[in-house]
Amino acid sequence: MLSGSMVALVTPMRADGSIDSDSLRNLIDFHIHSGTDAIVAVGTTGESATLNVEEHCDVIRQVVEHVAGRVPVIAGTGANSTSEAIELTEYAKQLNADAVLLVTPYYNKPTQEGLYLHFKAIAEAVDIPQILYNVPSRTACDLLPATVARLSKIDNIIGIKEATGDVSRVKEIQSLCADNFELYTGEDANTVDFILAGGRGVISVTANVAPAAMHTMCQAALNGNETEARAINETLAPLHQKLFIESNPIPVKWALNEMGLIPPGIRLPMTVLSEQHHEAVREALRAAGVLNH
Repeated sequence: MLSGSMVALVTPMRADGSIDSDSLRNLIDFHIHSGTDAIVAVGTTGESATLNVEEHCDVIRQVVEHVAGRVPVIAGTGANSTSEAIELTEYAKQLNADAVLLVTPYYNKPTQEGLYLHFKAIAEAVDIPQILYNVPSRTACDLLPATVARLSKIDNIIGIKEATGDVSRVKEIQSLCADNFELYTGEDANTVDFILAGGRGVISVTANVAPAAMHTMCQAALNGNETEARAINETLAPLHQKLFIESNPIPVKWALNEMGLIPPGIRLPMTVLSEQHHEAVREALRAAGVLNH
């Protein structure tokens, strides 16, 4: 069962935008040593939108190979084309990913029936555990609980990353789905509330820079230790906010570079974090205890 702090891993890039495989391997080791419970490769934070198909699949391969079974690997394989999502999902299976994360089709705004048929087609085409991903703020598309309930009846659709920011959806979706259908938040700021409401964990941006604290916080919440979980979250709250001071993954890649973990590269149309925000992100890193300078 996938649970706890699952990092939405950045894709390290050199200043020219080329993928830095050495930094990628070092980041993976950093996460495993820090207690990260699972790694999501090539999700939104991994700049899936600007990697071509060959690069997309190669990053998944590199992550799976270097993780080498130490923690689960979830491959981001969503697309707004059903055929492309099937192709990427098939690659992920061939590369031995443990599961895939499938964002709702973005931009083309399908109906709820279209969403159901899209995810059903992927699940029927590729026999690998699949997690739905609902993030209306980015996709202009909301996968409604009633549609999630229909999809949850498909055996290899095992859960959903619910990134609406609405914690009340936990109970609503749980009331409609079987007990073994898992819910994960995509909003770092509501992780504690989400888990205490019945969720199983977070697919996290903050975990990129504060993996140990995110892991400990999630475990405390999963164990019902609300006081400990909230105390840890208080130190992380500035990060939850400032890592979105510009569009993700702009701030988190800058923060990782500031921590000396990756080069400064990011691909257009994303740009390096504006200088006016540098000190705010530094202060958040210091508050979390992950930056000393």
